[in-house]
Amino acid sequence: MSAGKRIADFLGVYYGWIIVIVAMISMAFWYGVRSSFSVFYVALLEEFPWSRGESAGVQSLALITYTVMSPIVGGLIDRYGPRRVIVPGVFVLGLGLILCSFMKTLTQFYILYGIVAGAGISCIAIVAFSAILAHWFEEKRGLASGLAVSGMGLGTFILVPSSQYFINLWGWRFTFVILGGLVLIILLPLNGIFLRHKPGELGLYPDGSPGPGPGVGKDRDAPEAQETMDREWTLKKASKTLSFWALLAFPFLAFIGTFIIHVHNVKFLVDQGIDKMTAAFVYAMIGVISSVFRIIWGGLSDRIGREFTYFMGIMCACLGIFSLILIEMSGERLFVYPFFIFFGMGWGVTAPIFMSAAADLFKGRIFGLIYGIVEGGIGVAGALGAWIAGFIFDKTQSYHWAFVLAIVVILASGILCWFAAPRKFHPGRKNNIQ
Repeated sequence: MSAGKRIADFLGVYYGWIIVIVAMISMAFWYGVRSSFSVFYVALLEEFPWSRGESAGVQSLALITYTVMSPIVGGLIDRYGPRRVIVPGVFVLGLGLILCSFMKTLTQFYILYGIVAGAGISCIAIVAFSAILAHWFEEKRGLASGLAVSGMGLGTFILVPSSQYFINLWGWRFTFVILGGLVLIILLPLNGIFLRHKPGELGLYPDGSPGPGPGVGKDRDAPEAQETMDREWTLKKASKTLSFWALLAFPFLAFIGTFIIHVHNVKFLVDQGIDKMTAAFVYAMIGVISSVFRIIWGGLSDRIGREFTYFMGIMCACLGIFSLILIEMSGERLFVYPFFIFFGMGWGVTAPIFMSAAADLFKGRIFGLIYGIVEGGIGVAGALGAWIAGFIFDKTQSYHWAFVLAIVVILASGILCWFAAPRKFHPGRKNNIQ
């Protein structure tokens, strides 16, 4: 019996919740490292004669790398299981971050952060754990997804201000070493010991059910038989459905908008006269609020549906972004409060809905590949959002139109979620899209 199974049995909990905890901590590093780019960005602009657009392009390259790697990671997990993919990825990420401390040119930064660290981070990102959690939960899929991705906000809350603190104390080079070291020390043993791909590996059923779900015949009552209902999906079949293309489109648009904010909000606030540590703390508070609301939105979506929940969340995000416009127009710093409150709430709705809606629609043998394609599109969107905001600023010396663009594309994302139509499908049941 594995150490993780012994712990779960001792605590009297379903092992799927152990997987959720591993996912939560891993994704805390994923998004914490990614979000910390915003404070490194400020430090690097002060030290090197780089423009905002070309510097932000490093994050764009990291997201392009993520785009390329996501379907590969998802497909490899489908075929070989998570530990053979995630553990090597953790090592690559840690190494890439440590090597960033030695860079002296923008080209080196593009290679070490944009490609090496970007490839490693793909292996601890949402696509990896979506490919795992989809098998462990059915009826509680939204809640489990929300709990897992709450780590994204937790990582932002801890690593963004910590990175700024260490940059102030020891400089950005040593801070890269600290981040890389933490990745290796914490994530290598955690994922190596506790990860399991499917409940059938431990003789369990989804959600901790004592038996197979509806539709599984009496002659096929092994845990593995629970998944026979989902195995007919192929990429070709999925690509012929409206739901598949809508599923690609609504996260894509959402991430163009949210990454305009994620990459540039700290620099924007500093430009408005807010000191760096306070700006980093504001960003960290977005992480805290989003963590709480990922759980709330995820659980709520199990009850009232993914579409209604997502629409409420994106409206909150738009109110938060509008607050940044008000700061720029009025110079009133009090609008910082509605910014981090509402944007944190809105950001919190994205990941749990992306994960649970995708699993509702396409869970099966190739779900990792399908969700990898979704995340690949998200990577392109994030790269586009990170770059275009820098480009708009370089041309206009203002983020005003970048923030307006963010609101427009996020609202469009909310509309397209209805076309994906996860409401037509019920967790735990086999459904066909006609």
